[in-house]
Amino acid sequence: MKFLLPTNLIASVFAFVCFLPSEKKSNSINLISPLATYSSEWNDAKYLKCNTASKANYMTSAEKDVIYILNLARLNPSLFANSVAKKYTSFHTKYYTSLIDTLLLLKPGKLLFPDSNCFKSALCHATNSGAEGYVGHTRSKDECKNKRYFNGECCDYGHNKALDIIMSLLIDEGVPSLGHREICLSSYNKLGVSIQFHNLYGHTAVLDFHY
Repeated sequence: MKFLLPTNLIASVFAFVCFLPSEKKSNSINLISPLATYSSEWNDAKYLKCNTASKANYMTSAEKDVIYILNLARLNPSLFANSVAKKYTSFHTKYYTSLIDTLLLLKPGKLLFPDSNCFKSALCHATNSGAEGYVGHTRSKDECKNKRYFNGECCDYGHNKALDIIMSLLIDEGVPSLGHREICLSSYNKLGVSIQFHNLYGHTAVLDFHY
């Protein structure tokens, strides 16, 4: 389940999204990419540049991987569609099939880079909304209002693994506008990610994007 906030627009719709597999695990020491278990092609050295958040020490490894995986999907949408998205779930809803179609036609996009102001914005909202069990984008505390820094925001609920978060937002099940998908694949170039405990759904991930 997730929420979005494109520029100057708050969406009031949210949806539950259930998937079969989570991120796959492997004991192989040769794995480089977080998507390597889906295809060895992702281990090509040219994709290492997608790991733009590797030195962003203010984020956890899972938060860094959200940026890493989203960059991989943006850099090679067709490979992501064929090697990851097509294997991710057996629930082939119209939202899922439209994602596959979109990715197969999408041209490579530019990379997202971590931004500390976006992160502070996402962290404050994720922490406070999680403690309150709140779902949505409105900042109730002045602290978070003052740290608000984004042009587009996605909030996901119920997932704490990077690929699950990305797939939830890209499939955008139950959101007719496909706003989360649009934000994730659009021309933003800065991103802050915070994954926190949520009092109602277990986990929340806030992604704050900026130009």
